[in-house]
Amino acid sequence: MSLSSGTRLGAYEITSKLGAGGMGEVYRATDSKLRRDVAIKVLPAAFTEDADRLERFEREAQLLAQLHHPNIASIFGLEESGGTRALVMEMVEGEDLSARIARGPVPIDEALPIARQIAEALEAAHAAGIIHRDLKPANVKVKADGTVKVLDFGLAKAMEPTALSGGNLANSPTLTGRATQLGMIMGTAAYMAPEQARGSAVDKRVDIWAFGVVLYEMLTGKKPFVGEDVSTILAAVIQAEPRWDGVPRSMQRLLRKCLEKDPRKRLRDIGDMWHVLDDEAASIDKSSTSGNAGWIAAAALAIVAGVALWAPWRNSTPPVDRPLVRFDVDLGSEVALPVLDRPTPSTFAISPDGTRLVYVASVSGAPPKLFTRRLAQRCPCTARRCASLRQWPASRRGSSACFPLFRSKDRRW
Repeated sequence: MSLSSGTRLGAYEITSKLGAGGMGEVYRATDSKLRRDVAIKVLPAAFTEDADRLERFEREAQLLAQLHHPNIASIFGLEESGGTRALVMEMVEGEDLSARIARGPVPIDEALPIARQIAEALEAAHAAGIIHRDLKPANVKVKADGTVKVLDFGLAKAMEPTALSGGNLANSPTLTGRATQLGMIMGTAAYMAPEQARGSAVDKRVDIWAFGVVLYEMLTGKKPFVGEDVSTILAAVIQAEPRWDGVPRSMQRLLRKCLEKDPRKRLRDIGDMWHVLDDEAASIDKSSTSGNAGWIAAAALAIVAGVALWAPWRNSTPPVDRPLVRFDVDLGSEVALPVLDRPTPSTFAISPDGTRLVYVASVSGAPPKLFTRRLAQRCPCTARRCASLRQWPASRRGSSACFPLFRSKDRRW
């Protein structure tokens, strides 16, 4: 049953429809008491007409309402009005992960923080004895500030019919009731663990499998298990192996442990992958830092090379008879110059407007770098021996003291 804008469910007023899925239609609503937006999931009629199932769902919902974590969308309560049953949940703004993946693979430095937050949400739920059972990109929202919220925690179990013994596809959350529509099944079937696809008993390791599928899809932009219909997708989940050529090598070992078809060989605890995600993120940060340093060094070399190329052209112009110009420049006590007798165009340059000096020097024994300094700064040196470069004491040449520069008709430095 669809609800129109303005419809009231107890204290909640429907404002717009957000979407529909195998577990009901979802609406945006306003809480008239607390003045906040909430998400209302209206339960299917076939579900609400089953008294035993509804009673069990209410018990599960009470347990889920106790689950509080910054990466898990909260459940606020159940609402009934005019024969309509609805679940009131936290309204999470932002793009769901499936929309982000649809634009292409997620760069690893962007994917790892998302994966880390999903893992934190799963660990908190597993510690409370709650299994998601339907983890997929559509159930993960990424807010504008980068915060990840996992939606629909535990609803798969709460909404499934009473489990039957043996191979029963009812253990799959989207293969029940109205959720048997083809488009709804295909999205979730691709994230089922093999034991879930067979209808066997499941535990928290189905979430670890689904986490691996979601991370694989983020990094590659593709699902690891595909098919033309539900049966071929499930067959791929049970029998086929993913392609690893598009997965970063640093992440392949972790994903292989998540996607072990035998749950006994699969990673047993979602917390075990934290150090892998953190180590990889730290490695990316380190390589990024060293990469930036390399660009800075390359840029410095390019500038120095440009000065060296420009100098011969400048020197090729006829000299002009000008009055002597003196500069005293204090470079600081920790600066060492690479030139002893006199500066050369490859290590010094003055900006075309005559306001800045660009030079190559070492600071405190570090490798040479490119520096720039305004010539308007007064030199604090009080030595009277700065009459000319040739009179500068040999012990101070190329050191850290003020370095006199001069220009005449036959010498421009």
